Amino acid sequence: MINGRVLALDIGTVRIGAAISDPLGIIAQGLGVWNAQNDEWRKNFDEAVKTYDPKIVVAGLPLRTDGKDSESASRVSEIIQQLRTEYPGIEFVFQDERFTTVIAQRTLIEADTSRRKRKKNVDKVAAVIILQDWLESHR
Repeated sequence: MINGRVLALDIGTVRIGAAISDPLGIIAQGLGVWNAQNDEWRKNFDEAVKTYDPKIVVAGLPLRTDGKDSESASRVSEIIQQLRTEYPGIEFVFQDERFTTVIAQRTLIEADTSRRKRKKNVDKVAAVIILQDWLESHR
């Protein structure tokens, strides 16, 4: 059983999608989309940590379709290692994120979301999918 909230990150080169669980660790909900091209996202992350006090942060790990590490996976691992140093009281884990962006796109299309809104929200929806998958695998 999960004790406390879990924060999820879908770390891309342009945007970072964020999602948070309820206090019981049952349901994931979108938190936001942060600009990954500068350090502004770190302020957003810090604010989320202060507001929600997550016990665990789940980072989507972009593996290749054959399951091997990609260049993006190495970059995500480096970012998470830095966060581990800065936030020693939080456990950081990885969740396979293969196809989450495709699933998020399809979900938004099925919800009849405009192209502009899809582009703006796809990373947040992907973070929700990453987190919900992780929560369900840890019940």
